[in-house]
Amino acid sequence: MHPALSVIFFTSLSGAGYGLLFWSALATLGGRMHPWSLWIATLLALVLVTAGLLSSLLHLGKPARAWRAFSQWRTSWLSREGVAALATYVPALMFGLLAFAQLLDVHEGVYSIPLDFFSVTLCVALAGLAAITVVCTAMIYASLKPIPAWGHRLVVPGYLLFALLTGGLLLMAIDTYRGTRLENGPAMVAVGLAVALWLLKRRYWRDVDVPLPATRGDAVGLPQRQVTVFERPHTEANYLTREMAFVVARKHSKRMRLLAVALFAVVPILCMLPVWLFVHLDAAPWFAIAAISALAGAFVERWLFFAEAKHMVTLYY
Repeated sequence: MHPALSVIFFTSLSGAGYGLLFWSALATLGGRMHPWSLWIATLLALVLVTAGLLSSLLHLGKPARAWRAFSQWRTSWLSREGVAALATYVPALMFGLLAFAQLLDVHEGVYSIPLDFFSVTLCVALAGLAAITVVCTAMIYASLKPIPAWGHRLVVPGYLLFALLTGGLLLMAIDTYRGTRLENGPAMVAVGLAVALWLLKRRYWRDVDVPLPATRGDAVGLPQRQVTVFERPHTEANYLTREMAFVVARKHSKRMRLLAVALFAVVPILCMLPVWLFVHLDAAPWFAIAAISALAGAFVERWLFFAEAKHMVTLYY
């Protein structure tokens, strides 16, 4: 498939934003985050999510008609994603206002937002809607059966893990920037997510490297028959050959995979080791480097996700 930069930006940035909202809500429920960190995290998350959603409009033929997609939520994962994305803005904005109000009214010894029925309900709604939106984004591709690499069972878990890893590292970078001393727990969670994502992508890439599970007969509607090419189906490039038949050389694909793993797994793990070993170390620069590297790795991985996918129609062309 042709890797559209607008969709790559959308899935990477919005995933990090929703992961940031998810972890912010959980951190509030755990009573372990200062209102200043929560407020900044919410602002950054909304910027990432909004930038991602706006970039996705560039991939539409007629962006002015994007509003019509919301009417098909019963059958379309794209429509469900749009509805979930807009719905997430409600608790996210309320959460940001709550953090800002608590920041203005902070007292000595107050370390987090007080937990009452409203704040707990708000956090649960925010975390749930953020996770649902990421799942809907992944299902846009996982539901497409003509593209086996996208219909793989690990696509949805992969999207969720990338959102959790990038969002979690961003939240820890924000919280440590103000001088917060973290325990080893967040660093170990980040290492666990990076390792899990590494293993998941390794298994995914191994599975998608096999030839397409179909023949040219299947592509033209004649299954279980031997179909040969008498004459090419076209004389010049067309939409299908431009969008569905993107080819990336195997040697370049291997290098890009190594680069992606190095960025989203190896560098974050190496950055977490000093944070884990040295208790009094200033963790902010290490979390910041890990977050930027993981987000860059998400961009590279998402480019591969589109570039390496093969549509069944390519068997015909």
